[in-house]
Amino acid sequence: MLHQVDSPTRTLPAAEWQALETAHHERADELTAVYRERRARGEKHAIDDFLFTYYSYKPAVLRRWHPGVGAALEDADAWLDKRWYRAVGHGRVAVDAGAFLEAKTPLVAEIERLTEAILHRPARFNCFGLHEWAMVYREEEHRHPIPLRLGRRGTDEVVGSHDIACSHFDAFRFFTPEARPRNRLQPTRETQCALDQAGCLHANMDLYKWCIKLGPLVPGELLLDAFALAREIRWTDMQASPYDVSDYGVPAIEIETPAGKAEYVRLQRDYSARSQALRERLREVIRAARREFEARDGAAAPSA
Repeated sequence: MLHQVDSPTRTLPAAEWQALETAHHERADELTAVYRERRARGEKHAIDDFLFTYYSYKPAVLRRWHPGVGAALEDADAWLDKRWYRAVGHGRVAVDAGAFLEAKTPLVAEIERLTEAILHRPARFNCFGLHEWAMVYREEEHRHPIPLRLGRRGTDEVVGSHDIACSHFDAFRFFTPEARPRNRLQPTRETQCALDQAGCLHANMDLYKWCIKLGPLVPGELLLDAFALAREIRWTDMQASPYDVSDYGVPAIEIETPAGKAEYVRLQRDYSARSQALRERLREVIRAARREFEARDGAAAPSA
């Protein structure tokens, strides 16, 4: 039998955690308000919808608040009915990080390896967002119902005149057949941990996905911070794409020009720094969960 380990490092009184939960709900609702309003009207949006269709997580998932590993809630008996929560000493409730790690060992290990790899790998800033261009290269049909800013011939000329250096498999896999050989790298799912780096807009958007997958281990603030950054990056990704986004109220980042390249790299560096800060926080979440798991495992003893 495993003895309970009173491992949480901080206790949140009822008034405090309830205020945090309410603030989280309000922030999540604000972040998803426009999407929810459009969805209620049956309208689609080629830029914003990506965060709910490609990643397949509904706004309700973002609204779900967790205190995160290391925090215990007072007067929260109802939380014992939630999955991955347990009672700790003196009538408190906390995330059962040990049980989560035990049940999802491969997933947590994968996220941890990728997070560590990107944190320690130098970021690269020479792709200029050409992945989106390579996804429409020499094809009449494309993924979004938006006209091409430079037309078909102009778009193909941009791709043909540039060295493409996409390192992210989940972007590369959408390249057209004729664009694939033009990429300096040939990323696969198996090489993701060896290639992903913090200069990549898509790798940085994926932080939102990893926070979701780590579920109750991740405090609500970190989850929403990752989503907010992903949404900001998504708009930049489309501004730098071959699509004419003028109808969406934003200017194009003309990466085919020196000025456009400079603007893209400026934003890319900013996103890189901010995403690395989020990765540091995510890494600490995993480390804290491992410490709790080890403490619980170390407290195991035969029943009397």
